[in-house]
Amino acid sequence: MRYAVATGRAKRDPTADLLDALVSVRATNYAALTIPKEVGKLLLAIDGYAGFSSVMSALRLAPLVFVRPGELRGAEWNEIDLAAAEWRIPAARMKMKQDHIVPLSRQAVAILREQHEISGQGRYVFPGLRGPAR
Repeated sequence: MRYAVATGRAKRDPTADLLDALVSVRATNYAALTIPKEVGKLLLAIDGYAGFSSVMSALRLAPLVFVRPGELRGAEWNEIDLAAAEWRIPAARMKMKQDHIVPLSRQAVAILREQHEISGQGRYVFPGLRGPAR
């Protein structure tokens, strides 16, 4: 419509009538560590965690792969290729509904190899406490 106003095809700009009709969406900011020393403290806390082994592995892997918590939590062994050092997350599990390939560092592969000893016979990389199907 602006182009119609600019070219003289419209007599007036109708967007002025909408000025207070639409409410602006407020952005939601989530907590994030931006100070290097604070990130270091978090990594030390993760390293010092001594709880359930699957949780420990997931916590150690998270800063190496930068995926959403739900994607990490729902990781399945059929998505992981340790030989190629790749994690292929299918579109159905991704927010944007597109396949996502996560390259795995040697540290990430080492964590996943350790985890494979624990949960490699099941579906999920990080099975829940209440059973391997969760």
